[in-house]
Amino acid sequence: MKILHNPRCRKSRETLALLEENQTDLEVILYLKDVPSKEELSAIIKKLKISPFELIRKSESIYKEQFKGQSFSDDEWIDIMLQNPKLIERPIVISDDRAVIGRPPNKVLELL
Repeated sequence: MKILHNPRCRKSRETLALLEENQTDLEVILYLKDVPSKEELSAIIKKLKISPFELIRKSESIYKEQFKGQSFSDDEWIDIMLQNPKLIERPIVISDDRAVIGRPPNKVLELL
Protein backbone atom coordinates (compact mmCIF):
# COMPACT_ATOMS: atom_id res chain seq x y z
CA MET A 1 0.00 0.00 0.00
CA LYS A 2 1.22 3.52 -0.82
CA ILE A 3 0.21 6.97 0.35
CA LEU A 4 0.94 10.19 -1.50
CA HIS A 5 1.51 12.32 1.57
CA ASN A 6 2.06 15.96 2.45
CA PRO A 7 3.17 16.21 6.10
CA ARG A 8 1.99 19.84 6.27
CA CYS A 9 -1.63 18.78 5.59
CA ARG A 10 -3.76 17.80 8.60
CA LYS A 11 -5.96 15.41 6.61
CA SER A 12 -2.88 13.75 5.16
CA ARG A 13 -1.36 13.32 8.64
CA GLU A 14 -4.64 11.90 9.97
CA THR A 15 -4.87 9.47 7.07
CA LEU A 16 -1.27 8.34 7.54
CA ALA A 17 -1.86 7.74 11.26
CA LEU A 18 -4.98 5.71 10.49
CA LEU A 19 -3.08 3.60 7.96
CA GLU A 20 -0.17 3.05 10.34
CA GLU A 21 -2.63 1.73 12.93
CA ASN A 22 -4.13 -0.74 10.46
CA GLN A 23 -1.47 -1.52 7.85
CA THR A 24 2.06 -2.81 8.34
CA ASP A 25 3.31 -2.67 4.75
CA LEU A 26 3.08 1.03 3.86
CA GLU A 27 5.18 3.15 1.51
CA VAL A 28 5.02 6.88 2.18
CA ILE A 29 5.64 9.03 -0.89
CA LEU A 30 6.30 12.71 -0.28
CA TYR A 31 4.84 13.67 -3.64
CA LEU A 32 5.84 17.34 -3.46
CA LYS A 33 9.50 16.24 -3.44
CA ASP A 34 9.19 12.97 -5.36
CA VAL A 35 6.71 14.04 -8.02
CA PRO A 36 5.15 11.04 -9.77
CA SER A 37 5.89 10.49 -13.44
CA LYS A 38 3.21 11.21 -16.01
CA GLU A 39 2.60 7.47 -16.34
CA GLU A 40 2.30 7.04 -12.56
CA LEU A 41 -0.11 9.96 -12.15
CA SER A 42 -2.21 8.74 -15.08
CA ALA A 43 -2.38 5.27 -13.52
CA ILE A 44 -3.41 6.75 -10.15
CA ILE A 45 -6.18 8.77 -11.80
CA LYS A 46 -7.41 5.63 -13.56
CA LYS A 47 -7.44 3.72 -10.24
CA LEU A 48 -9.37 6.58 -8.62
CA LYS A 49 -11.91 6.38 -11.48
CA ILE A 50 -12.04 10.15 -11.82
CA SER A 51 -10.99 12.70 -14.41
CA PRO A 52 -7.69 14.57 -13.98
CA PHE A 53 -9.64 17.79 -13.35
CA GLU A 54 -11.35 16.15 -10.37
CA LEU A 55 -7.93 15.61 -8.77
CA ILE A 56 -7.11 19.34 -8.87
CA ARG A 57 -7.08 21.24 -5.56
CA LYS A 58 -9.24 24.18 -6.55
CA SER A 59 -8.65 26.01 -3.27
CA GLU A 60 -4.95 26.53 -4.05
CA SER A 61 -4.00 30.09 -4.97
CA ILE A 62 -2.03 28.89 -8.01
CA TYR A 63 -5.21 27.31 -9.38
CA LYS A 64 -7.27 30.43 -8.74
CA GLU A 65 -4.63 32.75 -10.23
CA GLN A 66 -3.51 30.75 -13.26
CA PHE A 67 -6.03 28.07 -14.20
CA LYS A 68 -9.53 28.81 -12.88
CA GLY A 69 -12.12 29.16 -15.61
CA GLN A 70 -9.81 27.80 -18.30
CA SER A 71 -10.43 24.67 -20.29
CA PHE A 72 -7.71 22.05 -20.73
CA SER A 73 -7.63 18.49 -22.00
CA ASP A 74 -7.13 15.62 -19.54
CA ASP A 75 -3.55 15.29 -20.74
CA GLU A 76 -2.93 19.02 -20.20
CA TRP A 77 -4.39 18.86 -16.66
CA ILE A 78 -2.00 16.00 -15.87
CA ASP A 79 0.94 18.07 -17.16
CA ILE A 80 -0.24 21.04 -15.08
CA MET A 81 -0.33 18.89 -11.93
CA LEU A 82 3.14 17.53 -12.65
CA GLN A 83 4.50 21.06 -13.06
CA ASN A 84 2.59 22.21 -9.95
CA PRO A 85 2.31 19.16 -7.64
CA LYS A 86 0.74 21.34 -4.96
CA LEU A 87 -2.41 21.13 -7.11
CA ILE A 88 -2.70 17.35 -6.62
CA GLU A 89 -5.44 16.52 -4.12
CA ARG A 90 -4.16 14.74 -1.05
CA PRO A 91 -3.76 12.29 0.47
CA ILE A 92 -4.07 9.53 -2.10
CA VAL A 93 -3.84 5.94 -0.92
CA ILE A 94 -3.11 3.23 -3.48
CA SER A 95 -3.56 -0.49 -3.03
CA ASP A 96 -2.95 -2.74 -6.02
CA ASP A 97 -5.56 -1.77 -8.64
CA ARG A 98 -7.59 0.57 -6.42
CA ALA A 99 -7.04 4.02 -4.95
CA VAL A 100 -8.95 6.51 -2.81
CA ILE A 101 -8.52 10.10 -1.74
CA GLY A 102 -8.38 10.27 2.05
CA ARG A 103 -11.05 12.91 2.47
CA PRO A 104 -12.35 12.17 5.03
CA PRO A 105 -9.42 10.08 6.32
CA ASN A 106 -11.58 7.06 7.24
CA LYS A 107 -12.42 6.68 3.54
CA VAL A 108 -9.11 4.79 3.17
CA LEU A 109 -10.51 1.97 5.32
CA GLU A 110 -12.28 0.82 2.12
CA LEU A 111 -8.87 -0.40 0.90
CA LEU A 112 -8.00 -2.42 4.01
